[in-house]
Amino acid sequence: MVRLVAGDSIDLPCLDVVAISVSKALLWHSVEIRSNHRVYNLACLGEPDATRLAADLYSFINTHLFGLIVSEADRLNEVDIQLQAITQRQGQYLAYADLAQAIAGVPGNAAVALSHPLFDPETMPSRLKATLPPSFSFLIDPAVRRQYNDEFVTAELTRYRSFFDNLDGRSLSGQQREACIRLEDNNLLVASAGSGKSATMVGKVAYVLEKQLHRPEEILVLAFNKSAAEELKERISRQLGVDVADLECRITTFHALGRTIIEEVEGRPPQLAEWVEHPAGEAKVIEHIVEELLGSDPEFARLWVNLLVLHPKADIPAEFFDTKADHERYLSVRRQKGHATIGTMAGNYVKSLQEQTIANWLWLHSVEFEYERQIVIEEEDGAIRHVHPDFYYPATKTIHEHLAINADGSSPFVDYVAHAESKLTAYEKAGLDVFQTTSAQASEGLLVSTLEGELTKRNIAFKRKSYSAIVQSLEPVVIKHYHKLIAVCIKHIRASHLNLDMLLERAKSLHDQNRAEEFARTVWKLTEAYSRRLQETDRIDFDSMIANATRLVETGRYRSPYSLILADEFQDISEPSARLIKALKHQKPFTKLFAVGDDWQSIYRFAGSDLTIFTQFETNFGTSWQGRLEQTYRCNQLIAETAASFVQRNPAQIKKSVRSKRPAISRSIRVIPVDGKGTKPDFSDACGRLLTRLDRFLGSISHQWQSAEHQKLKVMVLWRYNLLDPFKTAKPDFKYIDVSGLSFHRAKGLEADYTILLDISEGEYGVPSRIDDDELLNLVLPHPEAYEYAEERRLFYVALTRASRGVYLLTNSREPSRYIRELSEIAGDNLRFETIDGDQVRQCPVCRVGQLVERQGRNNQRFLGCNQYPDCGHTEQRRT
Repeated sequence: MVRLVAGDSIDLPCLDVVAISVSKALLWHSVEIRSNHRVYNLACLGEPDATRLAADLYSFINTHLFGLIVSEADRLNEVDIQLQAITQRQGQYLAYADLAQAIAGVPGNAAVALSHPLFDPETMPSRLKATLPPSFSFLIDPAVRRQYNDEFVTAELTRYRSFFDNLDGRSLSGQQREACIRLEDNNLLVASAGSGKSATMVGKVAYVLEKQLHRPEEILVLAFNKSAAEELKERISRQLGVDVADLECRITTFHALGRTIIEEVEGRPPQLAEWVEHPAGEAKVIEHIVEELLGSDPEFARLWVNLLVLHPKADIPAEFFDTKADHERYLSVRRQKGHATIGTMAGNYVKSLQEQTIANWLWLHSVEFEYERQIVIEEEDGAIRHVHPDFYYPATKTIHEHLAINADGSSPFVDYVAHAESKLTAYEKAGLDVFQTTSAQASEGLLVSTLEGELTKRNIAFKRKSYSAIVQSLEPVVIKHYHKLIAVCIKHIRASHLNLDMLLERAKSLHDQNRAEEFARTVWKLTEAYSRRLQETDRIDFDSMIANATRLVETGRYRSPYSLILADEFQDISEPSARLIKALKHQKPFTKLFAVGDDWQSIYRFAGSDLTIFTQFETNFGTSWQGRLEQTYRCNQLIAETAASFVQRNPAQIKKSVRSKRPAISRSIRVIPVDGKGTKPDFSDACGRLLTRLDRFLGSISHQWQSAEHQKLKVMVLWRYNLLDPFKTAKPDFKYIDVSGLSFHRAKGLEADYTILLDISEGEYGVPSRIDDDELLNLVLPHPEAYEYAEERRLFYVALTRASRGVYLLTNSREPSRYIRELSEIAGDNLRFETIDGDQVRQCPVCRVGQLVERQGRNNQRFLGCNQYPDCGHTEQRRT
């Protein structure tokens, strides 16, 4: 008996405990104990305590199980008969669950112990092992079962060769065939882009039905969205030779499954909120709640405007970036004389995010100021000194210096403190009105209050701008960004039962604590309002529906008919969906899980997905087999290899070697630098010119690819943000190419002959997007990613791997993306730099992203220099 004391005292029989796991919550670890009809959580534990408690419980229960085996030694012969019957038949792959299911048919406690989900033969005393019949080696020696299964797979590949030679309209690869045959208790198939994972799922269902390992009604296939579910349903029914309407396997989405479970138990479908089934419904309701709170809650209005105006991005210290250049890329929207500059609402360009906060606050309150105005000061010796204070207020002729000085009086810059003191002393001697703010005040959340206090002393008037004026001056993407952040945070707050104190505590661990605290208070108010709206209308949303369905399974009110669960796109799974799978799996004994996905294509963190559920699959679901699909049918070998090397630079991604059925096409990745007439190149115009060129070229070689069934080649134009869409007015029509346009996210799962990727440049809304990699997500995610721009890297990988023949990267010639440098390092000479018209551009051999252009030096000497100067100072003699 296990006694749990968490408020009430609960006595739980050992045999009722079916699973024990340790999970990391937002601020602590917890031990989850699953029984047949309930889940118990022992929370608020440190990691060592949680790990030790789980291990002690596991050991205690196994000691009890071993005792039951010893007490009924006379029944072990009956178990032996059952084991021999299943192992000697050699008719199927043997997971531990298969052996346990056979044993479970034997009466008595010994069989119950041997078939228990937590039974661990590795911890069994050696003297007890010595008394067991020979067939028990399948249970207590993993090597015996492993050898049996390896031999079985080899034989089965031969027996079912013709079956797999023509399955789902193709001949499956060796890795696909093995994945269809292997069926451990838990299985993870790690797929590459375009490697045929859907065909493998079709094959898995067809194989287990052919072998009669499961009945059709016992098979549940879960897809990520409705269209994917419909496609799998059609392909499986076609393979099985039945009409879609007659298909007995359940193929559905997580949300539809949740709805069915609730309807089956409660006798009516759940009452969903009216907005949840509309594509932009959630975004609209959050927008409405924001508007309501702006009018009814002054504290919310203050916090919301502060986020939009004063904190558009986190103020992260330079020392947290790998290089100075990375820090400047994070900061800047443009470069001026080789230095990073940051735009403000007032139209100025400043040098730090703290100066941006000051300038934006002054703009918000209609305070007139000048940035770095030249001031003339006469020294004691009569010498004239020109200084440029950070801010100057003409109304009172006041100088304001914002100093990069920490609480201990130090500065990250050499000689900065002495220089600042000299400057302030000069002001004082000249009799000028001056005040200062510091980085220390910004870190402590006192910057704005100090500024306001100093200006109030000088009777400078404040007139706060209206919200409509603020919105008109903001880039729409800023508001959309915060709406997306809020949506995912509300999901996690509600699903994990977080409260404001938890959020505020977590805010202390972020780099920009002041911004994090204000966002925490903002999103908490929005979450309360969102939950109230659901309660007042007596409705639920999709997340509530999955949570409610999970609760019905965990409490035993719903009895699962499924003994085999297949889950597609598993890299995008969320914690609530994973919990539903666990509930189904643990409720019905011996249920197996087969999950398929690609961690390299996990791009829905904003939708609540948690990649660690995939990358730490065995920790989350138990002992498992992990397979690979490394042969791609889409990209040629050059694109496949380059993209794979690129995404694996993040060491947290699962390693794979990608092989393509298509041979490498030399220089099939091409970079086209585009010059801008001003601050931004016209990527729409460049895209149109490139499409025209591509159509003309493909027409000239049409005899090589054109056929009666294949009149045009497919070209996809892809972009990171929809504001780049070059086809807003109309999609162009060409003779030899069929053109479509999509965002990187929407292109996932699609393919084309050629792709054109727009604006692969540095910048807020470039690639990688700096605004979407926001540390505020770490307020609610228990497993934040440490690698910089981890999801943006995966998203770029998705965009790269849509093309079979070639990919064109259009980039700002002055601000090429860091990812182009990486691709150049990986692909070498196979990455071609060229103009829109196809002429080769001389790539800088040092920085690998710049172009060598002709320059004029002293004495009118002509030479070649990198156009990334001053970031890259490489020069060469001009060739004659």
